[in-house]
Amino acid sequence: METGALNGAKKNRLFVNLLLVFVVVVLAVIPLYVARDAEFEGADGKAEEAIAEIKADYEPWFSPVFEPKSSEIESALFALQAAIGAAVIGYGLGYLRGRKKKEDEQGT
Repeated sequence: METGALNGAKKNRLFVNLLLVFVVVVLAVIPLYVARDAEFEGADGKAEEAIAEIKADYEPWFSPVFEPKSSEIESALFALQAAIGAAVIGYGLGYLRGRKKKEDEQGT
């Protein structure tokens, strides 16, 4: 009887996980569909335009060290930076959780 309950719990967990994945996909796709004709720009371009409107003779304090040749490369580098940051945070959280679990096992 316990095996049947465990299988039911696993099926329920699988259903909930699939439902959550579906919700995430829908939340990602709907804004892209609604704004399909929109032009996406970075904040840097908007800030540059605003500064030019306020003070036309403004000169930046410094220039970029490295400027990618295309926006695709720039996007890929940004995605890589985000992935590295997520990996570091995920590793740190996993390490802390493992350390806590080990301490709990040794304490009891």
